[in-house]
Amino acid sequence: MRLSRIADAIGARIENVSPDAEIAGVSGIDRALPGQLTFVHNPKYATAARTTRATAVIVDEKFPAISTGMLRTNNPYLAWAKAVELFYQPPRYAPGVHPTAVIHATAKIGKNAHIAPYVTIDEDVEIGDNAVLLAHTVIYRGVKIGHNFFAHSHSVVREFCQIGDNVLLQNAVIIGSDGFGFAKDDSGHWHKIAQSGNVVIGDNVEIQANTCIDRANVGQTSIARGAKIDNLVHIGHACTIGEDALLCAQVGLAGTTEVGNKAILAGQVGVSGHVRIGDGAIAIAQSGIPQDVPAGAMVSGAPAIDHKLWLKCCAIYPKLPEIAKAVRKLSE
Repeated sequence: MRLSRIADAIGARIENVSPDAEIAGVSGIDRALPGQLTFVHNPKYATAARTTRATAVIVDEKFPAISTGMLRTNNPYLAWAKAVELFYQPPRYAPGVHPTAVIHATAKIGKNAHIAPYVTIDEDVEIGDNAVLLAHTVIYRGVKIGHNFFAHSHSVVREFCQIGDNVLLQNAVIIGSDGFGFAKDDSGHWHKIAQSGNVVIGDNVEIQANTCIDRANVGQTSIARGAKIDNLVHIGHACTIGEDALLCAQVGLAGTTEVGNKAILAGQVGVSGHVRIGDGAIAIAQSGIPQDVPAGAMVSGAPAIDHKLWLKCCAIYPKLPEIAKAVRKLSE
């Protein structure tokens, strides 16, 4: 398609290249060829932008001029995401129910559903219009799901959980597994605590592969509208995840953790139970959080502390042997 059409679609202005230039696809900046579009979001790739063979590069409004054609925008990463959508069309699934699917007679499924091989839908389930359930998806009894639900293969939604509109489950997601609750009896044995609650997921949530979200002992585990949860995340019983929160791979939340709106937990962040992470807070990768984090704070380390303080500590760590030696001499 012509570059001018792409610019209109992504909200960018063309610079240093003909609007009639033909673009046949998108590619990473190191591998892009003439006739392709690429982008720069991370400053570390600024040099590559000057040598790329792409016909045009999506860049920030303040990016220095280069000889290659440019599409300037205030949000190059978002513009890139929209550009990719112009060239990639995901598979579409025709409405229909495969003969190997098992659907209880009391289940109610909306219009245009695609039910793939070996899907199981239990009694009293309600699913809205335009659902896609791929092979081996299992929906337990009493589950309520909104419109435009998409479950990749081997996803499981346990009994009585509730899911809003436009929710996407990647492969092998488990919604509503039992919370990890045990009470020790007088003999020192562990007595299982019944997990009688459920999981409630709002609209426009995406949960990626092999993530587990536990049901509450009582009440609910809650995932608010627009939250995005990466692969291999564990969310313990009765946790609350705020709107547009972002949880990256291998984050682990102990029970009754609260994550505020638009908070970001980077990879492998661990949070102990009954902790509140405020709105807009950011936890750097591998942070260990044992206590509340204020709204808007950025924390790092284990135990997590203010990010700037943590950077200073990191600068000192390699010098600790010398410091210890100097202290010993002073002591002597």
